[in-house]
Amino acid sequence: MATEKTLNDLFLDTLKDIYYAERQIVKTLPKMAKAASSAELKAGFEKHLEETEGHVERLEQIFELLDKPARGKTCDAILGIIEEGKSIMDEFKGTAALDAGLVSAAQAVEHYEIARYGTLKTWAQQLGLSEAVTLLDATLQEEVATDKKLSQVAMANVNLKAA
Repeated sequence: MATEKTLNDLFLDTLKDIYYAERQIVKTLPKMAKAASSAELKAGFEKHLEETEGHVERLEQIFELLDKPARGKTCDAILGIIEEGKSIMDEFKGTAALDAGLVSAAQAVEHYEIARYGTLKTWAQQLGLSEAVTLLDATLQEEVATDKKLSQVAMANVNLKAA
C-alpha cells in the first residue's frame, strides 16, 4: 500500500526540482552570455549568473534547515526550456534576431522559476518554515527583477534590431 504523501513531501520534491534546474541554469548562462551580441544583454546574463549561484546557495541553506541532503531531481521542464534556447542559438546564430531570441529563451526560464519559487514560498508559509520563506522570497524577488530587466532590454534595444 502506498504511503500517504504530505505537503512536506511535495515541498521537498519541488525543492529538489528547482535545485536541479538552478544548477542547469548555472551551466547555461555563460553560453547565452557568449552568444549575445548586445553588451547590455551579455552583462545581464553575467550578472544573473552570479545571482543564480546565490540561488543555489540559498536552496542549499533550505535543505540544511530541513536536515536533508542537497540533491537535485531531474527537471524535464527546465531541460526542455534550455533545449529550446540552444535551438534558438543554433538557428539564429549571426542574425540580428539572435538577441531577441535569447531574451525570449531567458524569459521562459525566468517564468518557470517565478512559478516554482512562488509556489515554494507559499508552501513554506503553510508549513511554518519562516527561514525558508525569507530565503525563497529573496530569490523570487531577484527572478522577478531579472524578468523585468529582460523586458526592458528587449523593448529598448534587441527587438528593434531584430525587426
